[in-house]
Amino acid sequence: MSATPAHLEQLLHQRVDACFVQAEARLGRTFARPRIHCNMRGRAAGSARLQTWELRFNPALYQANQQAFLDEVVPHEVAHLLVYALWGEGRGKARVLPHGQQWQSMMRELFGLEPRTTHSFDLTVLAQRTVPYRCHCQQHLLSVRRHNKVVRGEARYHCRRCKQPLERERQVPVPAE
Repeated sequence: MSATPAHLEQLLHQRVDACFVQAEARLGRTFARPRIHCNMRGRAAGSARLQTWELRFNPALYQANQQAFLDEVVPHEVAHLLVYALWGEGRGKARVLPHGQQWQSMMRELFGLEPRTTHSFDLTVLAQRTVPYRCHCQQHLLSVRRHNKVVRGEARYHCRRCKQPLERERQVPVPAE
Protein backbone atom coordinates (compact mmCIF):
# COMPACT_ATOMS: atom_id res chain seq x y z
CA MET A 1 0.00 0.00 0.00
CA SER A 2 1.36 3.35 -0.89
CA ALA A 3 -0.15 6.43 0.73
CA THR A 4 -2.06 6.32 3.97
CA PRO A 5 -5.56 7.83 3.64
CA ALA A 6 -5.80 11.31 5.19
CA HIS A 7 -8.36 10.29 7.82
CA LEU A 8 -6.08 7.48 9.03
CA GLU A 9 -3.09 9.83 9.17
CA GLN A 10 -5.22 12.21 11.24
CA LEU A 11 -6.20 9.41 13.65
CA LEU A 12 -2.52 8.48 14.00
CA HIS A 13 -1.56 12.09 14.84
CA GLN A 14 -4.44 12.36 17.31
CA ARG A 15 -3.41 9.13 19.05
CA VAL A 16 0.22 10.26 19.33
CA ASP A 17 -0.96 13.55 20.81
CA ALA A 18 -3.30 11.75 23.23
CA CYS A 19 -0.40 9.61 24.47
CA PHE A 20 1.67 12.74 25.12
CA VAL A 21 -1.23 14.47 26.89
CA GLN A 22 -1.61 11.38 29.09
CA ALA A 23 2.13 11.39 29.86
CA GLU A 24 2.17 15.11 30.61
CA ALA A 25 -0.73 14.80 33.06
CA ARG A 26 0.89 11.87 34.82
CA LEU A 27 4.50 13.12 34.80
CA GLY A 28 3.78 16.79 35.45
CA ARG A 29 5.82 18.18 32.58
CA THR A 30 5.41 18.98 28.91
CA PHE A 31 7.04 17.31 25.92
CA ALA A 32 7.56 18.56 22.39
CA ARG A 33 5.51 16.69 19.83
CA PRO A 34 7.50 14.52 17.44
CA ARG A 35 7.43 14.59 13.67
CA ILE A 36 5.35 11.69 12.44
CA HIS A 37 6.00 9.77 9.23
CA CYS A 38 3.92 6.96 7.82
CA ASN A 39 6.59 5.62 5.47
CA MET A 40 8.15 2.55 7.08
CA ARG A 41 8.65 -0.55 5.01
CA GLY A 42 9.36 -4.09 6.04
CA ARG A 43 8.02 -6.11 8.94
CA ALA A 44 8.36 -3.57 11.77
CA ALA A 45 5.17 -1.74 12.75
CA GLY A 46 6.92 1.39 13.97
CA SER A 47 10.11 2.98 15.19
CA ALA A 48 11.16 5.92 17.30
CA ARG A 49 14.11 8.02 16.20
CA LEU A 50 15.29 9.44 19.46
CA GLN A 51 17.85 12.07 18.49
CA THR A 52 15.65 13.59 15.76
CA TRP A 53 12.45 13.20 17.83
CA GLU A 54 10.52 11.39 15.13
CA LEU A 55 8.09 8.51 14.96
CA ARG A 56 7.83 6.29 11.89
CA PHE A 57 4.99 3.90 11.21
CA ASN A 58 4.34 1.15 8.67
CA PRO A 59 1.34 2.21 6.55
CA ALA A 60 0.50 -1.31 5.32
CA LEU A 61 0.38 -2.76 8.83
CA TYR A 62 -1.51 0.28 10.12
CA GLN A 63 -4.21 0.03 7.45
CA ALA A 64 -4.62 -3.71 8.02
CA ASN A 65 -4.70 -3.48 11.86
CA GLN A 66 -6.02 0.00 12.58
CA GLN A 67 -7.42 -0.32 16.10
CA ALA A 68 -4.68 -2.59 17.44
CA PHE A 69 -2.11 -0.28 15.87
CA LEU A 70 -3.53 2.79 17.60
CA ASP A 71 -3.98 0.92 20.90
CA GLU A 72 -0.58 -0.82 21.04
CA VAL A 73 1.99 0.36 18.47
CA VAL A 74 1.56 4.10 18.99
CA PRO A 75 1.99 3.97 22.81
CA HIS A 76 4.94 1.57 22.34
CA GLU A 77 6.79 4.07 20.15
CA VAL A 78 5.78 7.12 22.20
CA ALA A 79 7.12 5.33 25.30
CA HIS A 80 10.54 5.13 23.61
CA LEU A 81 10.58 8.91 23.14
CA LEU A 82 9.40 9.55 26.69
CA VAL A 83 12.08 7.27 28.15
CA TYR A 84 14.71 9.05 26.08
CA ALA A 85 13.45 12.45 27.26
CA LEU A 86 13.51 11.37 30.92
CA TRP A 87 16.54 9.08 31.14
CA GLY A 88 18.27 9.32 27.77
CA GLU A 89 21.78 10.00 26.68
CA GLY A 90 23.47 13.25 27.60
CA ARG A 91 22.36 12.99 31.21
CA GLY A 92 25.55 11.41 32.55
CA LYS A 93 23.80 8.12 33.23
CA ALA A 94 24.30 4.62 31.95
CA ARG A 95 22.78 3.86 28.56
CA VAL A 96 19.07 3.11 28.71
CA LEU A 97 18.09 -0.15 27.02
CA PRO A 98 15.45 0.16 24.26
CA HIS A 99 13.02 -2.24 25.95
CA GLY A 100 14.57 -2.04 29.39
CA GLN A 101 13.16 -1.40 32.84
CA GLN A 102 12.22 2.25 32.23
CA TRP A 103 10.38 1.48 28.98
CA GLN A 104 8.56 -1.48 30.54
CA SER A 105 7.52 0.68 33.47
CA MET A 106 6.28 3.40 31.10
CA MET A 107 4.19 0.85 29.19
CA ARG A 108 2.64 -0.65 32.33
CA GLU A 109 2.21 2.34 34.60
CA LEU A 110 1.51 5.11 32.12
CA PHE A 111 -0.31 3.35 29.30
CA GLY A 112 -1.65 0.30 31.16
CA LEU A 113 -0.25 -2.06 28.53
CA GLU A 114 1.75 -5.25 28.74
CA PRO A 115 5.26 -4.31 27.52
CA ARG A 116 5.64 -6.49 24.44
CA THR A 117 8.61 -5.88 22.20
CA THR A 118 7.11 -7.29 19.01
CA HIS A 119 3.72 -7.19 17.36
CA SER A 120 1.72 -10.22 16.28
CA PHE A 121 0.11 -8.74 13.17
CA ASP A 122 -0.57 -10.91 10.15
CA LEU A 123 2.24 -10.13 7.73
CA THR A 124 0.49 -11.41 4.60
CA VAL A 125 -0.47 -7.80 3.82
CA LEU A 126 3.24 -7.24 3.24
CA ALA A 127 3.53 -10.07 0.72
CA GLN A 128 5.74 -8.90 -2.05
CA ARG A 129 6.60 -10.37 -5.38
CA THR A 130 9.67 -12.58 -5.41
CA VAL A 131 12.10 -13.69 -8.08
CA PRO A 132 13.36 -17.31 -8.14
CA TYR A 133 17.12 -17.89 -7.82
CA ARG A 134 19.01 -21.16 -7.52
CA CYS A 135 22.24 -22.46 -6.03
CA HIS A 136 23.60 -26.03 -6.13
CA CYS A 137 21.29 -27.29 -3.39
CA GLN A 138 17.98 -25.41 -3.44
CA GLN A 139 15.76 -22.69 -4.80
CA HIS A 140 15.76 -19.23 -3.18
CA LEU A 141 13.10 -16.55 -3.54
CA LEU A 142 14.64 -13.08 -3.51
CA SER A 143 12.53 -10.01 -2.92
CA VAL A 144 12.15 -7.63 -5.84
CA ARG A 145 14.36 -5.16 -3.96
CA ARG A 146 17.22 -7.69 -3.67
CA HIS A 147 16.71 -8.85 -7.26
CA ASN A 148 17.01 -5.25 -8.48
CA LYS A 149 20.27 -4.86 -6.55
CA VAL A 150 21.62 -7.94 -8.34
CA VAL A 151 20.51 -6.56 -11.73
CA ARG A 152 22.22 -3.21 -11.02
CA GLY A 153 25.39 -4.98 -9.90
CA GLU A 154 25.12 -3.59 -6.36
CA ALA A 155 24.85 -6.95 -4.59
CA ARG A 156 25.60 -10.64 -4.97
CA TYR A 157 23.91 -13.21 -2.73
CA HIS A 158 25.14 -16.65 -1.64
CA CYS A 159 23.43 -19.71 -0.22
CA ARG A 160 23.96 -20.05 3.51
CA ARG A 161 23.97 -23.84 3.21
CA CYS A 162 26.26 -24.60 0.21
CA LYS A 163 27.92 -21.14 0.05
CA GLN A 164 27.49 -20.99 -3.74
CA PRO A 165 26.45 -17.76 -5.46
CA LEU A 166 22.78 -17.49 -6.33
CA GLU A 167 21.91 -17.38 -10.01
CA ARG A 168 18.61 -16.29 -11.46
CA GLU A 169 16.49 -19.30 -12.22
CA ARG A 170 15.36 -19.22 -15.81
CA GLN A 171 11.72 -19.93 -16.40
CA VAL A 172 11.49 -22.74 -18.93
CA PRO A 173 8.37 -22.47 -21.07
CA VAL A 174 6.08 -25.47 -20.82
CA PRO A 175 5.51 -27.02 -24.26
CA ALA A 176 1.90 -27.11 -25.39
CA GLU A 177 0.40 -30.59 -25.88
